Amino acid sequence: MKSAIFAVAVAAASTEQETQQKFTEFVKQYNKQYSMEEVISKYNVFKANLQMIESHDESVGWTMGLNEFADMTWEEFSAMYKGYNHRDTSFYRSKNLHQPKLGEPLADVDWTTKGAVTPVKDQGQCGSCWAFSTTGGVEGAVQISTGKLVSLAEQQLVDCAGSAGNQGCNGGLMDDAFQWIIKNGGIGAESSYPYTARDGSCKQVPSVSQITGFKDVAQGSEDGLMSALQGQPVSIAIEADQSGFQFYKSGVFQGPCGKRLDHGVLLVGAGTDNGVDYWKVKNSWGASWGDSGYIRMVRGQDMCGLADAASYPTA
Repeated sequence: MKSAIFAVAVAAASTEQETQQKFTEFVKQYNKQYSMEEVISKYNVFKANLQMIESHDESVGWTMGLNEFADMTWEEFSAMYKGYNHRDTSFYRSKNLHQPKLGEPLADVDWTTKGAVTPVKDQGQCGSCWAFSTTGGVEGAVQISTGKLVSLAEQQLVDCAGSAGNQGCNGGLMDDAFQWIIKNGGIGAESSYPYTARDGSCKQVPSVSQITGFKDVAQGSEDGLMSALQGQPVSIAIEADQSGFQFYKSGVFQGPCGKRLDHGVLLVGAGTDNGVDYWKVKNSWGASWGDSGYIRMVRGQDMCGLADAASYPTA
């Protein structure tokens, strides 16, 4: 009996040592800076997240992995890295509804290979996902219209689009942001209005991209979403659910997931992997998150509500 207890103790000590080593490597890789008071609590959070990741059943078709957010609880992460303020958008949807073309051929597409998508960006600890979803939609629409891909200024929306109902780092809505861009006569380039990941004072810069309007996809219609995607990337909202989003790594995400929309992202493609139809989605949590900043989500199930508040600008 004593030898068995000793073996268990040795195994536990070995596991703890491995976890400590992984934490040390994590801190170094992501250049984490902690106060003396934070180290123990951060380590404990990292340890719990690591256990969750390692216990994930990859037979469900998607994987989880450590990333720069491994020292954050879900509550901390959720409070800092979302920002879609869901509300009733029926006013817009009654007037600007996307109308699929009769007999329109619907094919798999990937706008990242067609030059209509800028590199993955990082919203930082600011609830500005709505701004990144908006600029992604405008960047794609303008590139398809003009042939020029210009990275646009999320910070301009954070600082200036409050008059349209948005709240900077406290959240916003893509349709409201599209409204502001139209009224403002366009939006500036990221190079002239750099992103700071915090609320600031509105500045005037030259507009480099204009839109003429925007359209909404019928709520819950993945057929409508596929139709809209044939023409350009589409701004969508999802529930970035605790069950895997923080540490998603690869594969086709198949839930479980709710539909309480809280995060704005950009739909950039649709395809099939080993017989599983998926949507390809660009996130704004940096390229170290997910599959180089992207996530693939199963098609045909309105996964995480991705078809419930989709819209795109016209240029």
